[in-house]
Amino acid sequence: MKTIVALGDSTTAGTPLFRSPLEAPPDGEGDPHSQFAWWLMDARPDWRVLNRGVNGERSDQIAARFDRDVLAERPDAVVIIAGVNDVYQGRSAATVTAVFRDLYDRAARAGIPVVAGSIVPYNTASPAACQAMREINAWIEAEAARDPNLTWVNTRAATASADDPDRLAGSPDELHPDIEGYRQMARVLAPALARRLDNVV
Repeated sequence: MKTIVALGDSTTAGTPLFRSPLEAPPDGEGDPHSQFAWWLMDARPDWRVLNRGVNGERSDQIAARFDRDVLAERPDAVVIIAGVNDVYQGRSAATVTAVFRDLYDRAARAGIPVVAGSIVPYNTASPAACQAMREINAWIEAEAARDPNLTWVNTRAATASADDPDRLAGSPDELHPDIEGYRQMARVLAPALARRLDNVV
């Protein structure tokens, strides 16, 4: 059994249809299908995926939980998806990427491979917010190209509308993916995790 920690904000927690175990201890609350962690375990019963998402948190708030929620679990891999709330609050892309680089380095020092998903869209985002999300996502992709401990996954594309990459294909609240969106996030995350955990080329 391989252990994976899913660390992030609302799109890791499963908002709005599911509250993570951190938000509703001990097991979470709501429709469990509304989280990519459930779909990963459905596809791979040999994986234990711990949902450590908290709705509304910025990247720095997520980073403050890293020792407790990641290092203490001694996982075989960590999925990190964050940054949307920083953008929503008007923080700069450079502020977010500095936090990410620190998180990636902390994971590497602990020998934990990182799978980094891109920030998924939300339908009410301004043009400036969409640009900031694209800038952060491009930075993650570039870092993954040079950092052997880091794998980039385009979760944004997996959840986006076919007609508009800055809108969700489906959303119950205009802010978060629907269940199908979370399933699609798992679909693109699974191969990256498998390469890390199963030594699949």
